Amino acid sequence: MLVDLYRRYRDALDAIVHEAQPVEYNWGELPNPLSGVWLAYSEMFNEFSREIANSLNELNDYSLRLKAWNTVIAPMIDAEKLDATHEFIDPIATIGLNLPYVIRSRFMFAAAHLSHQANRSREGASWRDEFPLDNEVYFAAADKFGAPWRTYNAFKQCIEQFGNKEYQTATRDFRNAYNHRFSPRFVIGITKIVAREVDTEAKSIHYSFGGLPALSLDFVAGLMDEQYQLGLKAFRAFQALVREHEASIAKDNIV
Repeated sequence: MLVDLYRRYRDALDAIVHEAQPVEYNWGELPNPLSGVWLAYSEMFNEFSREIANSLNELNDYSLRLKAWNTVIAPMIDAEKLDATHEFIDPIATIGLNLPYVIRSRFMFAAAHLSHQANRSREGASWRDEFPLDNEVYFAAADKFGAPWRTYNAFKQCIEQFGNKEYQTATRDFRNAYNHRFSPRFVIGITKIVAREVDTEAKSIHYSFGGLPALSLDFVAGLMDEQYQLGLKAFRAFQALVREHEASIAKDNIV
């Protein structure tokens, strides 16, 4: 049965028209030859740009997969939907809804590191390799080291729209609930049967009963499509920031 189910899914996936173009790779334009001073920047850029592109393309791919599964499960009875969700759908949907926050963090991490390295071209001998440990790199670090670059603010505005509060609300705070509490299910099932609510104005506490229904796959895929488009916008802004770095490095590139 599972083999037949997967075959139907593959047929549905093949029938979907791929409208979104994949994010490109190998777009860097650092000088060649490049001074060894810029080896760290070069290697970081190669890795960061590739992994961000991979993540965005993965987000788009998972959206397409969920659309295919939505077609396959539409005529199923609940027991069959439960089996399909357990066997195939849950991992894709779980990772897919988490990816915008992951990509947003990767954008920020990459911008902070690359801006710090590129600042050497502006500061010369006064540049100091003073940078937080990787597990302490947050927006404050990106803001600090990105501040000298004209294109940084536009980049920041783009990634602030990506995986933001609106997305968090639309997903019923899925990422935080999945990692720290009990998240909504996909396709079938109810969670949060009992909710404890605090009225700060009345200084009272009450409990509501009922639960949250499962997230439908067409809804989840639609959210992921929106995030992918915002991610593409952020990627273009990231490219603009890197281009500004490259131009400054080229002026300072002594081989």
